Amino acid sequence: MQSVSYKTRYAEKSSDSREWLLIDAEHKILGRLCSEIAKLLRGKHQPYYTPHIDCGAKVVLINARHIQLTKDKMKKKVYIRHTGYPGGQRKMTAEQVMVKSPEKIISHAVKGMLPKNKLARHQLKNLYIFSEETHNKKAQNPKKIQI
Repeated sequence: MQSVSYKTRYAEKSSDSREWLLIDAEHKILGRLCSEIAKLLRGKHQPYYTPHIDCGAKVVLINARHIQLTKDKMKKKVYIRHTGYPGGQRKMTAEQVMVKSPEKIISHAVKGMLPKNKLARHQLKNLYIFSEETHNKKAQNPKKIQI
Protein backbone atom coordinates (compact mmCIF):
# COMPACT_ATOMS: atom_id res chain seq x y z
CA MET A 1 0.00 0.00 0.00
CA GLN A 2 1.34 3.42 -0.93
CA SER A 3 1.59 6.21 1.59
CA VAL A 4 0.39 9.74 1.00
CA SER A 5 3.11 12.02 -0.33
CA TYR A 6 1.83 15.14 1.43
CA LYS A 7 1.03 16.03 5.00
CA THR A 8 -1.53 18.35 6.50
CA ARG A 9 0.12 21.52 7.73
CA TYR A 10 -0.94 22.85 11.13
CA ALA A 11 -0.13 26.16 12.71
CA GLU A 12 2.15 26.16 15.74
CA LYS A 13 2.29 28.53 18.67
CA SER A 14 5.96 29.25 18.06
CA SER A 15 5.44 30.46 14.48
CA ASP A 16 4.01 33.87 15.29
CA SER A 17 4.16 35.51 11.87
CA ARG A 18 0.96 37.49 12.16
CA GLU A 19 -0.02 39.93 9.50
CA TRP A 20 -1.41 43.34 10.37
CA LEU A 21 -4.51 44.32 8.41
CA LEU A 22 -6.13 47.75 8.13
CA ILE A 23 -9.87 47.99 7.46
CA ASP A 24 -11.78 51.18 6.78
CA ALA A 25 -15.31 50.91 8.22
CA GLU A 26 -16.70 54.02 6.54
CA HIS A 27 -20.19 53.35 5.06
CA LYS A 28 -20.02 49.61 5.87
CA ILE A 29 -22.87 47.56 7.32
CA LEU A 30 -22.16 46.48 10.91
CA GLY A 31 -23.01 42.77 10.74
CA ARG A 32 -21.36 42.06 7.41
CA LEU A 33 -18.18 43.85 8.40
CA CYS A 34 -17.98 42.17 11.82
CA SER A 35 -18.42 38.67 10.38
CA GLU A 36 -15.42 39.27 8.11
CA ILE A 37 -13.41 40.64 11.03
CA ALA A 38 -14.25 37.56 13.09
CA LYS A 39 -12.95 35.31 10.28
CA LEU A 40 -9.71 37.29 10.12
CA LEU A 41 -9.23 37.17 13.90
CA ARG A 42 -9.74 33.40 14.01
CA GLY A 43 -7.43 32.81 11.05
CA LYS A 44 -9.98 31.14 8.79
CA HIS A 45 -8.59 33.03 5.81
CA GLN A 46 -5.28 31.14 6.18
CA PRO A 47 -4.67 27.85 4.38
CA TYR A 48 -3.27 26.37 7.60
CA TYR A 49 -6.18 27.28 9.91
CA THR A 50 -6.04 25.37 13.17
CA PRO A 51 -9.07 25.72 15.47
CA HIS A 52 -7.24 25.29 18.79
CA ILE A 53 -4.38 27.73 18.08
CA ASP A 54 -4.53 31.50 17.73
CA CYS A 55 -3.24 31.88 14.17
CA GLY A 56 -5.36 34.86 13.11
CA ALA A 57 -4.33 38.31 11.97
CA LYS A 58 -4.15 41.51 13.97
CA VAL A 59 -6.86 43.82 12.69
CA VAL A 60 -6.84 47.63 12.88
CA LEU A 61 -10.26 49.14 12.20
CA ILE A 62 -10.58 52.86 11.48
CA ASN A 63 -13.61 55.15 11.02
CA ALA A 64 -15.80 53.20 13.45
CA ARG A 65 -17.93 56.32 13.92
CA HIS A 66 -19.16 56.02 10.30
CA ILE A 67 -20.50 52.45 10.56
CA GLN A 68 -24.10 51.90 9.42
CA LEU A 69 -26.94 49.71 10.63
CA THR A 70 -29.72 48.55 8.33
CA LYS A 71 -33.31 49.82 8.50
CA ASP A 72 -34.22 51.48 11.81
CA LYS A 73 -31.86 49.50 14.07
CA MET A 74 -30.16 52.70 15.24
CA LYS A 75 -33.31 53.57 17.18
CA LYS A 76 -34.63 50.07 18.00
CA LYS A 77 -31.53 47.99 18.79
CA VAL A 78 -31.00 47.96 22.55
CA TYR A 79 -27.77 47.21 24.42
CA ILE A 80 -28.37 46.00 27.97
CA ARG A 81 -25.84 45.95 30.80
CA HIS A 82 -26.06 45.51 34.55
CA THR A 83 -24.21 47.43 37.23
CA GLY A 84 -24.27 44.54 39.69
CA TYR A 85 -26.56 46.28 42.15
CA PRO A 86 -30.27 45.53 42.65
CA GLY A 87 -32.27 47.39 40.02
CA GLY A 88 -29.07 48.19 38.16
CA GLN A 89 -30.12 47.18 34.66
CA ARG A 90 -29.24 49.89 32.14
CA LYS A 91 -30.47 50.10 28.55
CA MET A 92 -29.06 52.18 25.71
CA THR A 93 -30.09 52.27 22.07
CA ALA A 94 -27.49 51.86 19.33
CA GLU A 95 -27.82 55.57 18.58
CA GLN A 96 -26.89 56.49 22.16
CA VAL A 97 -23.96 54.05 22.22
CA MET A 98 -22.73 55.39 18.87
CA VAL A 99 -22.53 58.91 20.30
CA LYS A 100 -20.79 57.76 23.49
CA SER A 101 -18.31 55.21 22.07
CA PRO A 102 -18.76 53.62 18.62
CA GLU A 103 -15.95 51.15 19.37
CA LYS A 104 -18.21 49.29 21.80
CA ILE A 105 -20.80 48.48 19.12
CA ILE A 106 -18.21 46.83 16.89
CA SER A 107 -16.41 44.96 19.66
CA HIS A 108 -19.75 43.70 21.01
CA ALA A 109 -20.77 42.42 17.56
CA VAL A 110 -17.42 40.73 16.88
CA LYS A 111 -17.39 39.16 20.35
CA GLY A 112 -20.78 37.60 19.63
CA MET A 113 -19.44 36.06 16.41
CA LEU A 114 -16.46 34.38 18.07
CA PRO A 115 -16.74 31.09 19.98
CA LYS A 116 -17.31 31.40 23.72
CA ASN A 117 -14.00 30.19 25.16
CA LYS A 118 -10.60 31.41 26.41
CA LEU A 119 -9.06 31.36 22.94
CA ALA A 120 -11.72 33.68 21.55
CA ARG A 121 -11.20 36.14 24.40
CA HIS A 122 -7.51 36.11 23.54
CA GLN A 123 -8.25 36.60 19.82
CA LEU A 124 -10.51 39.57 20.55
CA LYS A 125 -7.47 41.37 21.98
CA ASN A 126 -6.01 41.35 18.44
CA LEU A 127 -8.70 43.81 17.32
CA TYR A 128 -7.83 47.51 17.54
CA ILE A 129 -10.75 49.86 16.91
CA PHE A 130 -10.40 53.60 16.30
CA SER A 131 -13.36 55.92 15.83
CA GLU A 132 -11.56 58.26 13.43
CA GLU A 133 -9.09 58.03 10.52
CA THR A 134 -5.98 58.33 12.72
CA HIS A 135 -4.53 55.35 14.58
CA ASN A 136 -1.40 54.62 16.57
CA LYS A 137 -0.43 51.37 14.79
CA LYS A 138 1.45 52.95 11.88
CA ALA A 139 4.75 51.43 13.02
CA GLN A 140 3.39 47.94 12.28
CA ASN A 141 2.68 48.88 8.63
CA PRO A 142 -0.80 47.33 8.39
CA LYS A 143 -1.83 46.18 4.95
CA LYS A 144 -5.07 47.84 3.81
CA ILE A 145 -7.70 45.39 2.62
CA GLN A 146 -11.13 45.91 1.08
CA ILE A 147 -14.17 44.15 2.50
